[in-house]
Amino acid sequence: MNTADPHISDPRPVIRQLDDAAINRIAAGEVVERPASAVKELMENAIDAGATRITVEIADGGKTLIRVRDDGCGMTPQDLPLALSRHATSKIDGSDLLNIHTFGFRGEALPSLGAVGRLTITSRAAGHEAATIQVSGGDMSPVKPAALNQGTVVELRDLFYATPARLKFMRTDRAESQAIGDVVKRLAMAEPSVGFTLRDVSGGKTGGGDGRVTFRADPLSGDLFDALHGRLASVLGRDFAENALKIDATREGIRLYGYAALPTYSRGAAVAQFLFVNTRPVKDKMLTGALRAAYFDFLSRDRHPAAALFLDCDPEMVDVNVHPAKSEVRFRDPGTARGLIVSALRHALAEAGHRASSTVAGATLGAMRPEEPTATGAARLYQMERPSAGARNASFAAQRPDFQPAPAYHTPEPQGFAELNTAYSGQMVEEPAQEPEAAPEQLPLGAARGQVHENYIIAQTADGMVIVDQHAAHERLVYEKLKAQMGENGVAAQALLIPEIVELSDNDCARLLDVSDDLYKFGLGIEAFGGNAVAVRETPAILGEVNAEAMIKDILDELDDQGESQLLQAKVEAILSRVACHGSIRSGRRMRGEEMNALLREMEATPHSGQCNHGRPTYVELKLADIERLFGRS
Repeated sequence: MNTADPHISDPRPVIRQLDDAAINRIAAGEVVERPASAVKELMENAIDAGATRITVEIADGGKTLIRVRDDGCGMTPQDLPLALSRHATSKIDGSDLLNIHTFGFRGEALPSLGAVGRLTITSRAAGHEAATIQVSGGDMSPVKPAALNQGTVVELRDLFYATPARLKFMRTDRAESQAIGDVVKRLAMAEPSVGFTLRDVSGGKTGGGDGRVTFRADPLSGDLFDALHGRLASVLGRDFAENALKIDATREGIRLYGYAALPTYSRGAAVAQFLFVNTRPVKDKMLTGALRAAYFDFLSRDRHPAAALFLDCDPEMVDVNVHPAKSEVRFRDPGTARGLIVSALRHALAEAGHRASSTVAGATLGAMRPEEPTATGAARLYQMERPSAGARNASFAAQRPDFQPAPAYHTPEPQGFAELNTAYSGQMVEEPAQEPEAAPEQLPLGAARGQVHENYIIAQTADGMVIVDQHAAHERLVYEKLKAQMGENGVAAQALLIPEIVELSDNDCARLLDVSDDLYKFGLGIEAFGGNAVAVRETPAILGEVNAEAMIKDILDELDDQGESQLLQAKVEAILSRVACHGSIRSGRRMRGEEMNALLREMEATPHSGQCNHGRPTYVELKLADIERLFGRS
């Protein structure tokens, strides 16, 4: 007896060709996720048009109004209807989808925006009259004459009014405005020669008025690194620019340039990491993993580096047509790109030597509370001029306990600090200072002048002072020596009496064996055991007794998540760090002058000595001008 299939309805479903409006609304779901996505697409079009100044105006987080103005090449009246057609673009001819030199190339953004909002485009090309066209919910109006001097103005109102369900997924106006700001800042970093202005004109239904400028970056000229450094200072702040290291390296046709911050200028989240491929802002797991690997030995797991890095290569070496949003890329040789980032950053960090970020000193000065302002609103200034060299010498001579004044007709009173020799006074005894031979104050970390609380070394530099955490500094020095020894001799491995057999899946087994050589460098010896099993024959001796199966599975989890595993290296170096901690100068130990100066000189000669093994600063440098400002002497 035949029974109807409950999964097949009657009548049978009919395959239909969707109309253009429905197709555009479906495509908009991928291209335009939120108002920030619309701003990104319109700004990229403006940059591709050769604009030197771009102004973005938004209202209500971009939900009611997005207006993008540029001074680019513009479009002719005949171009406007074609620009609103799907897959119509001036960026490529369709013959080569790998040789892409522009931000946009898919021809989906404008028709998608017109399908879900009310879109108006006004444009003027050189030698042509200005024209405007409107499209609302996919319905296009005829082209009309308009008034415009140059470039293009794209105005998008009531985003997602044609797809009300999408409006329910919008966040608050403030959150959407912040997302738009992030998009504008990323593109501003990518194009230092272009001026950007972001203005919030919320408050009126028409979105008129000048509004409030929330971001502005003027166009910069000159050398690539000078322009980029100036743009990063305006986007990420002066603190980042002051504490960032210049990066410039090339490998196998890929160039890496940009700026990466010192480890002591780290963040609590990965919010200051900006990566670009051929000036296109991207969010790529492999690239962020390489950035994290470069700082692996300098930051604790809860701290994140700050960097703005640009990878330039032949467009055919990277595929940007992975997703309609074009935020993901695929490299033909990802290992080269990753290795370039790791090696270039580690080389720059090593060249930085003992340098620590200036924000450490700023935080220190901020912790020292200056005198409260007076009733007039200004802090009191103490006008105390610096004495001349002769006056200082005379003053110091007068304060010597053995000072003898000129002969007089009466018995002199005790002078200077001579009264300190009396029984009732606490006597100050100055030990002879043992200075290095050549001008120690002129060295980066200066000359040791004393020790405070048996933990902090006070040193004098040419233009200020340095406070050194003796335990943290020596811990880093010992750690670097242990790592150097490990690099020369390798990680000692201990052979297991009975190899541990670990059963894995096909993919896990193959992936683990692919990295077996890297694991062997850190003392973990594995080999195939037939089928999907591996045999663990050696483990790092420094780790003692370990659960090999649990370690193998943790390594595989990290390979799945990040594409590479640093788990074994982290465990080995954590042991070295603990050994360094126990073998370093302890807090509470009194140090002689020559010991303190020897520590300062070794810090100057050792890379990465500006931060301890956990990313905290090992010293604070205070400039004399800042110290004088604390005492009202400026």
